[in-house]
Amino acid sequence: MTVRTEHGAWVVPPQEAMWIPAGTIHSVRMIGRVTTRSLYILPAAAPDMPETCQVLSISGLMRELLLAAVELPADYQEEGRDGLIMALALAELRQLHSLPLSLPLPTDAKLARRCQKFLRRPGAGESIDDWAETLAMSRRSFTRFFKRETGMTFAHWARQACLLTALRRLALGEAVTTVALDLGYESPAAFTTMFKKSLGMPPSRYFSTAGSRTFAGDGA
Repeated sequence: MTVRTEHGAWVVPPQEAMWIPAGTIHSVRMIGRVTTRSLYILPAAAPDMPETCQVLSISGLMRELLLAAVELPADYQEEGRDGLIMALALAELRQLHSLPLSLPLPTDAKLARRCQKFLRRPGAGESIDDWAETLAMSRRSFTRFFKRETGMTFAHWARQACLLTALRRLALGEAVTTVALDLGYESPAAFTTMFKKSLGMPPSRYFSTAGSRTFAGDGA
């Protein structure tokens, strides 16, 4: 599942979750067959949660709490079992770790257009010099400008863009070799190294078990 806002894009892999703060205008695109479960949380009930979207790693306990919570009536009783389930879900939600699956977008119009062009066809072979020349900037000025606009170095941002594109394509069943070469990596091994460094495991293991995606978000 992919989520987009004016500030960036996120990919939600199988068995993970997306935190969407209250009032965040967003679009969602499902990739393949997807089942989601959602919690709508009043802002006052989770004041210490992030103010920006986050992909969250779901614990086994949180997964079971979500499955139980969606079976409860909307006007559940806060006293007793129903209230305990929801209270524990809120407590567990605060313990979840965020995953590095976001891609911030710049506010500068010219750079944003260049980033969107890259996202339509990302390639690991593009360099800072290529982009700096397109924007009529020196390499040094472009490097500072890009970091100020996105909060990332160009190399990190480009690698992240390739990773998010790869996740979408791999989720649809495309071969690792095909995706790696299309993204401009010298070999599937080089792509696998990048993937494992970012997500802690090779793509063959990451997608070995199909599962549902899960939503968690503010309900205001």
